[in-house]
Amino acid sequence: MGDKELRLDILEELDLEPSFDAADIGVAVDGNVVTLTGHVRSFSDKVTVRDIVERIPGVRAIADDIEVRPIGAHITADDEIAKRIVNTLKWNSSVPDEKITTTVTKGWVTLEGDVEWHYQSTATEQAVRRLVGVTGVNNRIKITPAVKPADVSDRIQKALKRDAELDASAIRVNVAGSRVTLEGRVRYLGERRAAERAAWSAPGVTEVIDHLTVA
Repeated sequence: MGDKELRLDILEELDLEPSFDAADIGVAVDGNVVTLTGHVRSFSDKVTVRDIVERIPGVRAIADDIEVRPIGAHITADDEIAKRIVNTLKWNSSVPDEKITTTVTKGWVTLEGDVEWHYQSTATEQAVRRLVGVTGVNNRIKITPAVKPADVSDRIQKALKRDAELDASAIRVNVAGSRVTLEGRVRYLGERRAAERAAWSAPGVTEVIDHLTVA
């Protein structure tokens, strides 16, 4: 697919998303590498834009230069954002809130702590980035599993085969302790992300190294 056709596909997909105004988003494509510019109202919208673009076949990489501009002139104070985070995580059943610490600086949130599962780290980040006033999230949460199963590789291979988006035969999985390395080829960036999710779904995985090539 050529750059012009890919750019049109991206613009059409963004136009279908009702949560933000696609007219505020700039899209440039060079060699199937997409550069996103413009502005959105929240960090959650910024992530949504990137997620939409990643799912489009033909996208090899994304440079995200979208700016977060909260609605109105009022900027939420850092201490107010911190209070919202504490309350939000407290009521989220997927988050061990007692193990998470947060720091807020000019809207940027840094998450730290130790959890046993990757989904707990992901759930924490997803809950925080939806909050009003948050302009970015730096996730430094460490994954320290209570158990390291011996069949991690087998579990990942099965997860890859269950995912309809993936051609599992083109992906190789190497496991060293709790570290997983993915090698091989995928057809587009969204397929690469799906492979990463499959690797993270296995219990005991603390790190995923992605050496997959988008072809």
